[in-house]
Amino acid sequence: MTPPVSGSRALWEPPGDIRETSRIGHYLSWLGKDFAGYADLWQWSVDDLPGFWQSIWDYFEVIAHDRPTAVLADTSMPGAKWFPGATLNYAEHVLRMPGLADDDPVVLAYSQTREPVTLTKAQLREKVRLVRAGLRAKGIGPGDRVAAYAPNIPETYVLMLATASLGATFSSCAPEFGVRSVIDRWQQIEPTLLVAVDGYRYGDKAIDRRDEVTAITAALPSLQHVVTIGYLEPSRDTFAELTGDEPLTYTPVPFDHPLYVLYSSGTTGLPKPIVHGHGGILLEHLKMLALHHDLGPGDRFFWFTTTGWMMWNFLASGPAVGAGIVLFDGNPAHPGLETLWNLVDQAGITYFGTSAPFLMACRKAGLTPHKPQLKGVGSTGSPLPSEGFHWVYETIGDRLQLQSLSGGTDVCTGFVGGVPLRPIREGEIACRALGAKVEAYDPEGRPVVDQLGELVITAPMPSMPVGFWNDPDGKRYREAYFDVFPGAWRHGDWITVHADGSCVITGRSDATLNRGGVRLGTSEFYAVVEALPEIADSLVVHLEPDTLLLFVVPAGDQELDDALRSRIRRELREALSPRHLPDEIHAVRAVPRTLSAKKLEVPVKRILTGTPVEEAAALGALANPESLQAFATLDRQQANGHRNPP
Repeated sequence: MTPPVSGSRALWEPPGDIRETSRIGHYLSWLGKDFAGYADLWQWSVDDLPGFWQSIWDYFEVIAHDRPTAVLADTSMPGAKWFPGATLNYAEHVLRMPGLADDDPVVLAYSQTREPVTLTKAQLREKVRLVRAGLRAKGIGPGDRVAAYAPNIPETYVLMLATASLGATFSSCAPEFGVRSVIDRWQQIEPTLLVAVDGYRYGDKAIDRRDEVTAITAALPSLQHVVTIGYLEPSRDTFAELTGDEPLTYTPVPFDHPLYVLYSSGTTGLPKPIVHGHGGILLEHLKMLALHHDLGPGDRFFWFTTTGWMMWNFLASGPAVGAGIVLFDGNPAHPGLETLWNLVDQAGITYFGTSAPFLMACRKAGLTPHKPQLKGVGSTGSPLPSEGFHWVYETIGDRLQLQSLSGGTDVCTGFVGGVPLRPIREGEIACRALGAKVEAYDPEGRPVVDQLGELVITAPMPSMPVGFWNDPDGKRYREAYFDVFPGAWRHGDWITVHADGSCVITGRSDATLNRGGVRLGTSEFYAVVEALPEIADSLVVHLEPDTLLLFVVPAGDQELDDALRSRIRRELREALSPRHLPDEIHAVRAVPRTLSAKKLEVPVKRILTGTPVEEAAALGALANPESLQAFATLDRQQANGHRNPP
């Protein structure tokens, strides 16, 4: 599919009164600056970083226990120092819930395991107060790590806020993560307390996780307490005992104090433990949720996510702008793809967030979920094709704003997306977010317009990581983002930035996999697959829209038969998660490698999408260039309608 160019047909235009009816319009009136349009506003926001971010601080009335001595004391990347001297607390702002009354619902939780749960503003605060006291009784305080092996349910949300209120640091893994995935993450941060479910339900299947929790606990000697959420069997629950009777107060912490640790997908080596700070996340999410997503009191904000994806952390900030949030735990396709759309009516959702593959699957299935009450639909995880844009406007509603956005775990936000002031055009991302100086670089590190380039961020953002855990000299952090273009953040996406500020992302420029909106790491695949004695080597690639292909080199005279395919899938499911199951498994004689023994996922992906072998890789730099021919042969076979057994 040819990428669209700026000037594609507009599918939605901002109403004439948008400046009077939107939150960004109110912000502009408050700001008192004369901008001709969004492009001028964006330019100011990246040219005058102190002026812009101070305006966000003031407009949203950030509560500072100690006032900052500056906005941006150091502009270098990495090393930018935001709001030095300030102390605040993220949880205090979320639980402020501006514009909501004590009896207004603020958390509406749905699952395939138990009946719906609704928490009002007063009830949410009370639950956080009790759990906070329970954590304190177990000795949890500033700097301690609290881990949650739990799904997207109220208990996990309450635990995160209670942890943050104490100045402790939170980290979560979804319970479908296998033991190895969890241990690889949490051994790095050494949590003191673990809250874990006894299991979960996916569709109509109950999945017991007690053995996994036992294995995880045994591998984490730092743990002093393990608390159980009896999600499958309430009699096993000890979470209710995590309680106490103390007032709800908030520990003031520095702006960059660790709030939570998110993780890279583990493409190379262990997943990187990305530390996000209280202040940076707060300011970024206030800006994005209110000014870009136009969320506020009266809205019900939903995003389908697990606790292992940064969109859960993004969703969690909804009450900070006065929006209620809708949680869902379970199989989004059970009993059918209409399940999540039915939630729009059940929960009164006004903003529906999901992944591009989910929208495309609904389109392919012929769904017509007419939901005219939605004012916004968010799509992320991978680029949304033009066909997806049309499907949304033709079947869901023609008055909503479809926001295709991209960002990542690294910044816990979208740095390109939508805004009420800009039109929505098919196949395009409407704008670069305020305060996010996103540009496209050519290979020499020069900015280009209307040309494909590497996505870079050339000015600091407050929600860039505080750093990586246990990386005292910042070496791993610098290598991750700043080695290719010194002084500029290289994100790993291909992007075309148009002259009007709209953009198109055409995929990852590295080998990260993206399955159902969740990034998966190739190294995790290889650790599991290559541990099998029947497998000598392996390589995995992801093809759009959502096909995962696994290639294996059988050991010795072993054959790849149905039994071995089944065993590989079973091992991946048990060790990692159901999302790691390949759609097809093929045998190859060799995995292509560079002279330094690195696997070539990206060239293989390009070959499988029609790129000639000689254009896909520098053959002279390969240890076994002949190995690429097998993938070219497979591409020709599939193009001609022939397919090996999956």
